[in-house]
Amino acid sequence: MPAGWRGERIFLRVGSAVYLATVYVNGQKVGVHEGGHLPFAFEISDHIRWGEENVIAISVENELKPSRVPSGNMPRGTGMDLAVTTPRTTYDFYPFCGIHRPVVLYSVPQTCIEDVTVVTTIDDATGIVQVTARLNSAVAAPGAVELRGDAAVQDAELAFVDGVASAELRVPAARLWSDRDPYLYDLTVRAAGDEYSLKVGIRTIAVEGPHILLNGQPVKLNGFGRHEDFPASGKGLNLPLIVKDYQLMRWTGANAYRTSHYPYSEEEMQMADREGFLIIDEIPAVSLQMSDEANFPERLRMCLQQIEELIARDKNHPSVVMWCVANEPMPAGLNIGAAGAVGSEIEERNRPGKQFLDTEIAHARALDPTRPVTIATIMGGPQNWVEQCDVICMNRYWGWYALGGQLDVARKSLEAELDQTWHRWQKPIIMTEFGADTIPGYHGHPSVMWTEEYQADYLRFHLEVAAEREFVAGMQVWNFADFAAVQSIMRVGGVNHKGVFTRTRTPKMAAHVLREFWAR
Repeated sequence: MPAGWRGERIFLRVGSAVYLATVYVNGQKVGVHEGGHLPFAFEISDHIRWGEENVIAISVENELKPSRVPSGNMPRGTGMDLAVTTPRTTYDFYPFCGIHRPVVLYSVPQTCIEDVTVVTTIDDATGIVQVTARLNSAVAAPGAVELRGDAAVQDAELAFVDGVASAELRVPAARLWSDRDPYLYDLTVRAAGDEYSLKVGIRTIAVEGPHILLNGQPVKLNGFGRHEDFPASGKGLNLPLIVKDYQLMRWTGANAYRTSHYPYSEEEMQMADREGFLIIDEIPAVSLQMSDEANFPERLRMCLQQIEELIARDKNHPSVVMWCVANEPMPAGLNIGAAGAVGSEIEERNRPGKQFLDTEIAHARALDPTRPVTIATIMGGPQNWVEQCDVICMNRYWGWYALGGQLDVARKSLEAELDQTWHRWQKPIIMTEFGADTIPGYHGHPSVMWTEEYQADYLRFHLEVAAEREFVAGMQVWNFADFAAVQSIMRVGGVNHKGVFTRTRTPKMAAHVLREFWAR
């Protein structure tokens, strides 16, 4: 341990450990964290042996359990009987276990900056940056905040009372952050002998009628659902791959993606800030079985914790424009073929599930009222589950799981469901999933399912339908690239092949279709 750290507070921070992590220092347990894909830190100051070797050990297990988020090994009779997979997940990606992101040892002064929150607004051409800083103890102390851009520097004094201080910085002729010009300012907060710096983008996000507004102007969130996945690294942090993926997404003309189905690495978020991608940031609440009410209390506790941890981590990223608190919650009585039909019976039957989701949405909105909140819905689920959402996000597979091989009929069903959903809710709609499994190099004329031609035709009709509807605020293809899934009769080679790029990032025909629509 560096001798210069003596007298300071020493922490061990883990970027992500899936699913249950226990940290030991010199044989003593110092903490336990549940839930993957989000960082946690434990103070280990009292366990350090100065002038000696220190041993840090982290045990991690990812046992699939019905009470966990996400869940696994569901009992028979809870809606997953036909989806027999190995391993027995409730979700369609491989449950990699382990430490996936950096582990960092660091020190801070006894009194330090514990949290910084930045909220930006716009007044004509002036950018307004509201900064709130919190110390780790309720003390009175002086401080300062500085915002530095290319043209000028704005600064202000901070007066901490009970450990909290706020300041407003006004930036004349501000250069606004957007997907087309992702300009970042440098913000530094100083107090109590400590200093914290971060990148800040001045921008606003709002929902008005059929539109999502970025800096007051309509914007479409076109891009992908993705996964952190690669043959050589699984879900482990892979920095060169992040760079490659962003280049490929830009090549297609995409400007957005969803962190399906868990928060991505902090390095991904920083790249999105720099490159100007618009992110729907999602907790790991994927495919929760809402018919299994016995596990509601434990799952809800975990979901609320994940919402708190996600917002605490990502609240200052300008690229994060929306929170997603669930992906495809699974109702009792699911009927994919009935998607688009307003069924009072399924809505009434699933009111406990709606209450669960409404609680999540309200919690996210209370923690961060500056961003829209949503869930990504499954085909055939209760429509009223989106009632409290600011934006409706729909995962739909007309032409694949429903009406497979019948693209002309599938197009009409998609049009009817989009129109009916808009008519009922009058909110912007993003198709957060639509896709078709495609074996690379498999061709057919006429196009048939699993061929590259079929995937290209499938995506084309979806994009054409969306272009005809002002209320469709984004189209996000499932998936950016093929990814490791569980073994089942639906997954050739244990891989989900819905990517427009292969798992090793070579384009299929469909990638060129996206470029045709988006890179104009």
